[in-house]
Amino acid sequence: MPQTVMIVDDALFIRTVLRNMLEDCGYHTIAEAGTALEAQRYLHTISPDLIFLDIILPDANGIEILDDIRCSLPATKVIICSSISQEQTIQKALQHGAAAYLQKPFTQETVAAVLRQLEAS
Repeated sequence: MPQTVMIVDDALFIRTVLRNMLEDCGYHTIAEAGTALEAQRYLHTISPDLIFLDIILPDANGIEILDDIRCSLPATKVIICSSISQEQTIQKALQHGAAAYLQKPFTQETVAAVLRQLEAS
């Protein structure tokens, strides 16, 4: 059974590209959200294995959502997926419980590498 994924990003293009890459890797996207509010609504009804989460959303900071996810779904692995490359931001995400940090723009190879890393851990 493929692992399930939720993608949280305000850019429809990013969600579409990432969904296609994940499906090529054998993962099943069960939800997509463009805002923190939309993501939180999904989290009350689904429990994905993985969540790809952008930091910059129109209604919240992804780190705040990460904290909520860690409390409500501790078994779900969260991959921060952002164009922010500051080491301080990456470390903050990891300290708040992110399983990995995926730098935008990403490729099929970088997505697959993060997935392999998570499978191995």
